[in-house]
Amino acid sequence: MRFSVFTASTPEWTPEQAAGILAEQGWDGIEWRITDQQDAAEPGFWAGNRATWPLTGLEDRLDDIARITRESGLAFSGIGGYARCDQHEDVERMLAATARLGAGQVRVTMPRTDTGDYRALFAAARADIAWAAERAAAHGVKALVELHHETITPSASAAFRLLDGLDPEHVGVIHDLGNLVIEGREETLASLQLLGPYLAHVHVKNAAWVPGDPEEDGTVRWHHEWAPLRTGAGDVDAYFRALHAFGYDGWVTCEDFSTDVPLRERTRDDLAYLRAVAARTATTAAA
Repeated sequence: MRFSVFTASTPEWTPEQAAGILAEQGWDGIEWRITDQQDAAEPGFWAGNRATWPLTGLEDRLDDIARITRESGLAFSGIGGYARCDQHEDVERMLAATARLGAGQVRVTMPRTDTGDYRALFAAARADIAWAAERAAAHGVKALVELHHETITPSASAAFRLLDGLDPEHVGVIHDLGNLVIEGREETLASLQLLGPYLAHVHVKNAAWVPGDPEEDGTVRWHHEWAPLRTGAGDVDAYFRALHAFGYDGWVTCEDFSTDVPLRERTRDDLAYLRAVAARTATTAAA
């Protein structure tokens, strides 16, 4: 396995800082966040993120992205795109950029379930992702669908249904431990087996369900929060045992959105922890 970081989770660093620090810490790769975002007084994961490249004018920045990545010695684990599957012009641009960078694969986002009737959203997305697969083939890259809560593909079963019959050389799935804590979790090994050749990429973060304050009648409503890798509800060891048992040996991209520990310390510790987990669970799987 090779380990990278998605720069959505490094909002305080410029691209040069992100690449340099991650390389110095020993990460193998980087997954750049590319999207037009809102400004913010302070850098945040989703707004004002300094390690994000804007979609507007992207083509003029590709040489800089390639140079910064190359000079750091990091590899591309993929591109963290935000173009939705029905935004064909932007999807085409992201596929072309991925090909030009030699990044191999790029995320194409799915519709949220609160934007329409599920059956209608799913049918339209199937047509869109079939088109994206054809365009990805033309560019020699792969379009990725992430297992993501509150979208039409929160689970492996939903993603498999969406992609079934399309060419797995040019369309695949990002399996995501943390997102599945929130919605869509199925027994991990079974879900990997279901995806089969469509399993293209893995994201690792963690989350926890926490209770709110009791209401007047005693009702307690729970909500999810991002958590450190060690303490969230997702069992990282069990996750890696399943990956080993399935035979997955590709990229594992960390996107730790917890804030308990300062960013530089957090990324350093995440790498040490992931490598330790991967090593001990590989030994267990082999036994």
